[in-house]
Amino acid sequence: MTHHNWKNKLSKDEYRICRLGGTEHPFTGVLLNEEREGEYVCKCCEATLFKSETKYDTGCGWPSFYDQAEAENVGFREDDSHGMHRVEIYCKRCDAHLGHVFPDGPQPTGQRYCVNSVSLSFNPAGEKQIKG
Repeated sequence: MTHHNWKNKLSKDEYRICRLGGTEHPFTGVLLNEEREGEYVCKCCEATLFKSETKYDTGCGWPSFYDQAEAENVGFREDDSHGMHRVEIYCKRCDAHLGHVFPDGPQPTGQRYCVNSVSLSFNPAGEKQIKG
């Protein structure tokens, strides 16, 4: 999909974060305090990225997970922007920016996938999804 098409499909914030690699302000994301069972999918292409059973409260201000749902859907690349060395996570299906992963999470993985709420949609377990 071209940048023009993404601009038509996504809100201004969704486009800035998902397509341009931006970040939402901490403690502002709508999914930060989501506690229902379900799955978190890519806002842009609906690829399954994370499951509720791996979500945990880190106090960092963004939804955090200790593991990805499907390894083939989450990619990693070095990110040296803003004077920091980090590892960016992105959707391998559509290249949407998700956030970053850090090696300070709980076991069994020791990873903290720190994700922008804007990059995700939440599908509650047991509820039929309607695609529009």
